[in-house]
Amino acid sequence: MTIYFSKITQVVLLSFILLFLFLCGCDYGRMSEQESIRPYEIALPEMPRGTIPVGGGSEVLQKGNPEDLRNPLAANDEDIARGKDGYGYFCLMCHGLSADGNGTVGQSFYPLPTNLKGPYVQNQPDGALFYKISYGFRRHPPLTYTIAEEDRWAIILYIRSLKKIK
Repeated sequence: MTIYFSKITQVVLLSFILLFLFLCGCDYGRMSEQESIRPYEIALPEMPRGTIPVGGGSEVLQKGNPEDLRNPLAANDEDIARGKDGYGYFCLMCHGLSADGNGTVGQSFYPLPTNLKGPYVQNQPDGALFYKISYGFRRHPPLTYTIAEEDRWAIILYIRSLKKIK
């Protein structure tokens, strides 16, 4: 029995064979050039500033009462502006542009997100706010793995500055 291939089938088959042979000869990385640690080398590079550790950082929160914590940042314009940027990126969609809890996403929640200008938030110590931002409460998600510790403190400075704008 003779197998007959049409011209198109022959061209397609030949193309696949040539493509296979071509790709077999390609020199692409097969883990032959990978970074590795050799004896007597430093094991870990220095971590960039602001990197959040796997454990989430904030070891301070795991030792004692969060309400006793004090904000390590000074309430200067630079840190407040940094907090405003962080608020705009992480908080704005729920708490809203005016921080009253009427953000685009926050409107779908019942009850609405907390009014950050109100006395409930403004009368809390910085450590309590830091704890709630870090570990979450009610519908508020835990942000300890999302926002660097210094940025969380800066966001608290911005929230404190809203009281003056009120």
